[in-house]
Amino acid sequence: MRDITKRFGSVLANDKVWLDIYRGEVLALLGENGSGKTTLMNMLSGIYRPDEGEIYVDDKLVDIRSPKDAFDLGIGMIHQHFKLVDVLTAAENITLGLKEKYDLKAVAERVREICDKYGFEVDPDQKIYDMSVSQKQTVEIVKVLYRGADILILDEPTAVLTPQETDKLFAVLRNMRNDGKAIVIITHKMHEVEAISDRVAVLRHGRFVGDMLTKDTDAQEMTNMMVGHAVTLNIDRPDPVDPKPRIEVKGLTVRSMDGILKLDDVSFTAYSGEILGIAGISGCGQKELLEAIAGLQPTEAGSISYINDDGEREELLGKDPLAIADMGVALSFVPEDRLGMGLVGNMDLSQNMMLRSFRRGKSIFTDRKSPKALAETVVEELEVNTPGITTPVRRLSGGNVQKVLVGREISFAPTVLLTAYAVRGLDINSSYTIYDLINRQKQKGVAVVYVGEDLDVLLELADRILVLCGGKVSGIVPGRGATKRNIGMMMTKLGGASE
Repeated sequence: MRDITKRFGSVLANDKVWLDIYRGEVLALLGENGSGKTTLMNMLSGIYRPDEGEIYVDDKLVDIRSPKDAFDLGIGMIHQHFKLVDVLTAAENITLGLKEKYDLKAVAERVREICDKYGFEVDPDQKIYDMSVSQKQTVEIVKVLYRGADILILDEPTAVLTPQETDKLFAVLRNMRNDGKAIVIITHKMHEVEAISDRVAVLRHGRFVGDMLTKDTDAQEMTNMMVGHAVTLNIDRPDPVDPKPRIEVKGLTVRSMDGILKLDDVSFTAYSGEILGIAGISGCGQKELLEAIAGLQPTEAGSISYINDDGEREELLGKDPLAIADMGVALSFVPEDRLGMGLVGNMDLSQNMMLRSFRRGKSIFTDRKSPKALAETVVEELEVNTPGITTPVRRLSGGNVQKVLVGREISFAPTVLLTAYAVRGLDINSSYTIYDLINRQKQKGVAVVYVGEDLDVLLELADRILVLCGGKVSGIVPGRGATKRNIGMMMTKLGGASE
């Protein structure tokens, strides 16, 4: 890729980027949120077209106008959000859109050949809705290989995988690299960059900063290159501050709208002044657990009690968020769905702040000064990259949207803070800013319930870790002394320490 430039209106996403991708190599593409990593790869895979610059494949100048053009050149991209049809089988999804003869038996045979060659495990006849997240990802990878891809781009490939599933994926990627495939991974997890990549390329503010062999660098140097200055990569874990029972959950059972059991007899206590981490494979009930505590999820059985400093109990079950607030319970919730549940995309920053405060007004007119001041504070303290506080939230990158949401929720002095994937999609510098904010809440005596997908972070940040497996509590273990392997095993098989 030579002098690749891409603009979105007045925003310069990529600025004269040079990037070389070699066969038989795993390249890690790094950069802060909004640095242009995904945009650059979207141009290589045919989703966007560059405004300026040239792309060469095997020393030939090419014009990639669509994903089909990219596939014809042997380029395939596996996105963070899978593009699969749930009601179809793996084989049907793999051949969807191809103009070849529709022979599922022949397709299944070819899929098995690909799986045997690289070490995949895929049942061509299995429906997508019966698959785990890692199985769906495997189907996506086999889909691009089936189409003849020699250059594979993976966007945040381990975001929702267990440690064991990540190890399996990395083994497959190494097999493909050894077979001469060119592999590009976009990730924010430095330990994974060190484990799987051969070379690292860094973007900053849309520009190519440099590349280096992974064996010649370390996480600290890579982060400094991404950010442009020295960054401290330590997650503090101060001791719990005067821990007292704050939220007590007993026998909580929740079913989805389809009648599927999401939480099954879940019981635990969250204490003030501590961080309770929630670990589990994606879809094991983490979302439903936080929503039930926040009053957003109907429950089938159980109880959720809020315990005041004087030991008085208030039952939260059956109450909506407004009723919970009217009880004097200061509860903040950072949901998984940022622009669906957390913020309104078409509103600007100060208007989104006002969504949390407009009920506090004492007159018929809304107070616009306080939300404006709060928006300015959040932008300054969390280094939100935005043209101004009047910019609609939907125009911000995912990481900056998350900063706005977390900043707003923390600003309202909660006694209980519920966070679902607070750093999902954030670069390493922004992530450490959020970890620091969460620790500050803990030191103020807030009971923090932190749902995370990065076990390395959970083991460093949380005082205790509750592990969910299939909607049940597999165990509750101390954060200090717990190992990634043990937590990973508890995520896939019931059993472990009890509280």
